[in-house]
Amino acid sequence: MSFVGKVWKVLVGVKDGLVLIFMLLFFLALFSLLSATPNPGQVREGALYIDLSGYVVEERSEVDPIATLLSGQAPPIEHQARDLVSALDAAAGDDRIKAVVMDLTTFVGGGQVHMQEIGEAMDRVRKTEKPVFTYALAYGDDHMHLAAHASEVWADPLGGAMIAGPGGSNLYYADLLDRLNINARIYRVGTFKAAVEPYSRSSMSEEARENIGALYGALWEEWQANVKKARPAIELDRVTKDTVAWVEESGGDLAKAALAAGLVDKLGDRVEFGTRVAEVAGEDEWSKLPGAYAKSDLSPFLADTAPSRNGKAIGVVTIAGVIVDGEAGPGTAGGTRIAKLLDKALENDLAGLVVRVNSPGGSVLASEEILRAIDRHRAKDIPVAVSFANVAASGGYWVATSSDRIFAQPETVTGSIGVFAVLPTFEDAASEIGVNADGFRTTPLSGQPDLVAGLSPEVDAILQASVTDTYTDFLDRVSKARGKTNAEVNTIAQGRVWDGGSARQLGLVDQFGGLDDALAWVAGEAELEDDGWHPVFLGQQAANYNSLIRQLVSADAAPAARSADLFARAAINRELMLTRIAVDVERLTDARGIQAYCLECPSDIRPVSGKSASSMIEVFRALVAQ
Repeated sequence: MSFVGKVWKVLVGVKDGLVLIFMLLFFLALFSLLSATPNPGQVREGALYIDLSGYVVEERSEVDPIATLLSGQAPPIEHQARDLVSALDAAAGDDRIKAVVMDLTTFVGGGQVHMQEIGEAMDRVRKTEKPVFTYALAYGDDHMHLAAHASEVWADPLGGAMIAGPGGSNLYYADLLDRLNINARIYRVGTFKAAVEPYSRSSMSEEARENIGALYGALWEEWQANVKKARPAIELDRVTKDTVAWVEESGGDLAKAALAAGLVDKLGDRVEFGTRVAEVAGEDEWSKLPGAYAKSDLSPFLADTAPSRNGKAIGVVTIAGVIVDGEAGPGTAGGTRIAKLLDKALENDLAGLVVRVNSPGGSVLASEEILRAIDRHRAKDIPVAVSFANVAASGGYWVATSSDRIFAQPETVTGSIGVFAVLPTFEDAASEIGVNADGFRTTPLSGQPDLVAGLSPEVDAILQASVTDTYTDFLDRVSKARGKTNAEVNTIAQGRVWDGGSARQLGLVDQFGGLDDALAWVAGEAELEDDGWHPVFLGQQAANYNSLIRQLVSADAAPAARSADLFARAAINRELMLTRIAVDVERLTDARGIQAYCLECPSDIRPVSGKSASSMIEVFRALVAQ
């Protein structure tokens, strides 16, 4: 065969291979489109089935398909709280829905405000005489917060329940940094601003302990009050104050202990549970599997019951997660991204704006960028309200100072009016290994800040002055927004964190209420009729390919998939700790400006993937071994 013929055969083979690849990509894209879009036609008479695997969040994070496919591991599943509330409210008035089933087996958790909002929506379903069932292997605090609002609470006989209450440990690295000869230079204003303590101390300061004790005490009291109100027969004191005796009375059987204390109503496996649901919702005509019952899944039900969009539009912008500079998000509050959403909305004829905040804060510059974008809406003389979810502290409170009214819940964590910056320098570490820095400076600022030679006294003073000035700016914004003097704000600031009830008494928020209350207030201020408006969520994500991506990677990838019994939850806590280490190291070493961030706020950290966890363990071991 001639050389040309061989080349031709190679080219034909390449062409056929490319055609095959493109055909596969085409059908993959087609399948993606079909699987990503819920089909309302899948809704049928029976139960509304809500598989609550993973986390409840304010704003769902984007899944990076390339990173996910390359890692082979799916990120945790996330459910937007407002979607769950909307589905429950729709189920209450939908004749097709005979009952609601919430599967909490692989539920990991969510914020206290979100749990209460979902629980109240469950109550509204029950008021229509439709039962709400929950099923889980092991119930924790957030599980119980929801289950308390159910008609029947089922647990697997091999499971149980355990109530821990808020609190836990932070990690402190001062001794490790000393060992590594790393100087963590701390610049802060605020007696209670504890976000820098992990780098400057080996234990919690008394001021931080006082603050966090008061905060968690208030949140714990609120949790108990809500659960007892929803489930009066529950014996929380017995469960939480003498836990060992409570468990030993049932011979170590956690399921029987939970039943005896009124945490659950019935013990049974999934077949027994399904048989009970079928008595109400009807049997599944399409499945002969044991325990099957007629049901509709959450996604198609949401698609089938989407609210109308009549009347004027009220914009809702979501600030969820840590506030950072740039385009990050959704799920992380990228200041530039959110400012662009707000500026683009200026082109629309919005009747008003609601700023929904669920953030412990972060970058001061990004917070200010968002605040200025909100100001541009206020300049149009439309009403602007802020609605706080689980957390709205530090930078999360900074953005709220441009508003006409602030709504929060008793369980909301807010305040933390204080700022800080951390800058590590390595002059001692460099000297120890024989590296010395020297040179010529025309001014005390030449070559500064120098992370190897160290900071000059002048630069050190300037950096602290800059942080102090930023704190003064923070006080100015709060005092102007809340009608107080700087001195009055300073007494309740200093980085101190407050629960929603205390914040309302101190004048940091105006009234209790959720997102719906904030929307209704804006509609009233805009003089709109009850049916003359609808919310528009700025930057709301269209249907994505999460379901497809999760099918293509390991089914055991998401941590929630393993969070079944109490021992498995301990593994989740280990992964959370590893993620906390990674976040703390990043906060120390990353190029960040002045921060308005709340360390004491309840964590919204997700577990890292198994591969990331392993790599972080190796890095940590290497550091300790030095």
